[in-house]
Amino acid sequence: GEELDFKDAGDEIRDIADVPAVEIINSTAVHLMSAAAVHCGLADENPKTDLAEARKLIHSLAGLVTAAAAEIGDHHARPLRDGLRSLQLAFREASTHPDPPGQGPGEKYTGPVN
Repeated sequence: GEELDFKDAGDEIRDIADVPAVEIINSTAVHLMSAAAVHCGLADENPKTDLAEARKLIHSLAGLVTAAAAEIGDHHARPLRDGLRSLQLAFREASTHPDPPGQGPGEKYTGPVN
């Protein structure tokens, strides 16, 4: 694998020290949401569905949102929860054989989504 090079990381580490945790959490969640949306076939151009990839992303997003909600407060968590729920529903809609209730991606953390 590729070795990490920390020589040039000094500036990045200093910069990240100035970024509030809620922004890093939001940014990470948005990356997961965007990738999951593409894999659910929601991309405007060139829709390509890969539900195995989408499942991993949505499940990871659900874990992050669930764990972070108490830390970042409802004002910040609500849009993340809404985005997560929309993706869970899009996944279910894109599935030819939908998961049983409570077995869909992230439902271990969110409960059944319908």
